[in-house]
Amino acid sequence: MCGIVGYVGKKQASSILIEGLRKLEYRGYDSAGVAIIDNGVLSVTKCKGRLANLEAQLLEEPLKGNVGIGHTRWATHGKPSDENSHPHTNEKGTISVVHNGIIENYIHLREWLMAKGYKFISETDSEVIPHLIDFYYDGDIVDAVMKTVTKMEGSYAIAVVTSNEPDKLVAVRKDSPLIVGLGKDEFYIASDIPAVLNHTREVYLLEDKEFVVISNDGIKLLDAEGKTINKEIFHVTWDAEAAEKGGYEHFMLKEIHEQPKAIRDTMTSRIVLGEPITLDDINITKDQIKNLNKIYIVACGTAYNAGVVGKYVIEKLARIPVELDIASEFKYRDPIMDKNTLMIVISQSGETADTMSALRLAKSKGSRVIAVTNVVGSAASREADDVLYTWAGPEIAVASTKAYVTQLIAMYIIALFFAQNKETLSHEEIEEIKIAMMELPEKAEEVLKNKETVQKFTAKTYMHKDMFFIGRGLDYAVALEGSLKLKEISYIHSDAYPAGELKHGPIALMEDGTIVIALATQEAIFDKMVSNIKELATRGAKVFAFAPEGHTEIEKSVFSVTYIPKVMDILAPVISVIPLQLLAYYMAIQKGCDVDKPRNLAKSVTVE
Repeated sequence: MCGIVGYVGKKQASSILIEGLRKLEYRGYDSAGVAIIDNGVLSVTKCKGRLANLEAQLLEEPLKGNVGIGHTRWATHGKPSDENSHPHTNEKGTISVVHNGIIENYIHLREWLMAKGYKFISETDSEVIPHLIDFYYDGDIVDAVMKTVTKMEGSYAIAVVTSNEPDKLVAVRKDSPLIVGLGKDEFYIASDIPAVLNHTREVYLLEDKEFVVISNDGIKLLDAEGKTINKEIFHVTWDAEAAEKGGYEHFMLKEIHEQPKAIRDTMTSRIVLGEPITLDDINITKDQIKNLNKIYIVACGTAYNAGVVGKYVIEKLARIPVELDIASEFKYRDPIMDKNTLMIVISQSGETADTMSALRLAKSKGSRVIAVTNVVGSAASREADDVLYTWAGPEIAVASTKAYVTQLIAMYIIALFFAQNKETLSHEEIEEIKIAMMELPEKAEEVLKNKETVQKFTAKTYMHKDMFFIGRGLDYAVALEGSLKLKEISYIHSDAYPAGELKHGPIALMEDGTIVIALATQEAIFDKMVSNIKELATRGAKVFAFAPEGHTEIEKSVFSVTYIPKVMDILAPVISVIPLQLLAYYMAIQKGCDVDKPRNLAKSVTVE
């Protein structure tokens, strides 16, 4: 999500900034802008829409100068608009900032600054940064930026320029990438390496809370206390396309590895220990929640599979009946809906045609609609009564991965919000789940570090034409998603079944060598799941199982097992889906398939 570039040197900054932003277009964005200093004057040009719109404005009104910053924005706080675009400035127009990430405590900072007389013109969290820097500025921009970041909570990569110190650029990062490019008598910053590859392959990779100060005199690297630090120069050997993928072979693999951050970002400011669950600008009241007689979750494809988990957790935690529907079928069955019915639509793009039809039908019947989507300003976000954004950032690969796990997180947040308002869970029970949720990013990273077992399994089985996925309860929900991923990118036929249903028909398909992927992550029904696995193994099936750490007894019944970190049963889908994504990915690699662009599929399905 979002792209940052910056330049200090002897060339015209505008052309270099635009070129760098163009190299970052693959990240996805909805607006773009630049801030450039010339002869002590700071000028900003920014606009909603594609980079071409910004280029057209700069052709009409060129900005000259040798120091500047640029940005492409993926909207999170505030709709795509000229006002919400970056760079943001202070009221005097002397300080300009670009920002990637999320400032969790921006509401508190905004209120504090407004009380001190500062005025805001955007809806963004980012606008608090130039005003904070202005508040602390006393002739030293580096000192002001350092003081500012001590007040900010959340994730950020920021770059700052000021007309008061016109040859200087200051940048810092925390939980959001930032690199420094080293040229001959010129220097660059960027959120990703592709932005600078046409100019240099010598870069510094900044770590959390490291600052860089760039001027015509050179570069200084500082720690959080302002002490000089030394870093090794990283020499980039990738080609440009590989660099866009962060060194990963495919966007899908990159996006699988981005899931810990996506999980963390989607929980940001909504899940806070000791504080009530918050749902951004969702205005559904406690009384409205208590009066709900039914919830419909409506979606397609991967989003539907997230809805399977959503049904389970909302019913379990909030004790509200939930019906789950495939969007393309919903309107044809004349569903029973009224003002006490809530619909939750889930769509990565927010433009899915079948889902939008269901949304409009619900609205016509007087029902309230909450949209769970990844795209600010999308049709779903505009037409729903309320919206909860999944802060996954842009997904380039057609097969969804990080969008799915953030949809799961959104389902948990909604379920906890309803439980909190209906008082179906105690404060202590909610806090226990919140603590477990906050551990999920770290658990996801553990899974990603131990992917070799999955990779080895695929090398032995990719030639099979049929596979089966089984699970019970929430494991069945994840089995559906694993099966879909395998079909989508490896073109291997697969079906997912509740494990208890095997004896009602599917077990007739089992024979020597049949490949079965079995999920056994639910402690409460682990023994029953093992019994189902034994039923298959005795009929010759090769069972590849996923089980929680410590359950080594399963090894007696399976061909191979991969252990995943122990998590609360209800949260297991967030972790257990990751090895299934890797399974599909490595199967596709073994078969030589086009992983990022599978045949016949589109990222956003805008026809019914």
